[in-house]
Amino acid sequence: MNRVVVDASVAIKWYLPEPNSTDADRLLSGGFQLLAPDLLFPEIGNVLWKRVMRSEMTAPKAQLILRALESLPITLRPASVLAENAMTVACGLKRSFYDSLYLALALMEDCRLVTADRKLFDAVKDAAPIRKHILWVGDVPAEVFRTDFY
Repeated sequence: MNRVVVDASVAIKWYLPEPNSTDADRLLSGGFQLLAPDLLFPEIGNVLWKRVMRSEMTAPKAQLILRALESLPITLRPASVLAENAMTVACGLKRSFYDSLYLALALMEDCRLVTADRKLFDAVKDAAPIRKHILWVGDVPAEVFRTDFY
């Protein structure tokens, strides 16, 4: 089973139709062990809150999505465990501490962060040692999925 860290930009696509939602859905195929810092829930909650405030969805729908997110098989890691390494990443790459929590988890678990945050991806895709630990959600090769099923 492939372990991957998913960030909020990917997880929100499981519930809201956006570009690359189909790519994000493939991560729920059962062939992946999903990991995330516990920051995932506040970030998703904030996205949903913004949608409610802009009258793009109702508060009950946002609550429903949060309950659905709780039921997904995502292993959450406490931000407190990742904080020191995240600060090193944040300062070294000049990225936000929030983004760096996801990157630090991918480094700690020696796996890839799958993101749909183009600004983050473009900023770190060529940076050592991150380049082998980040993957654009639309670039996950199809054979990764087939390998997990056979």
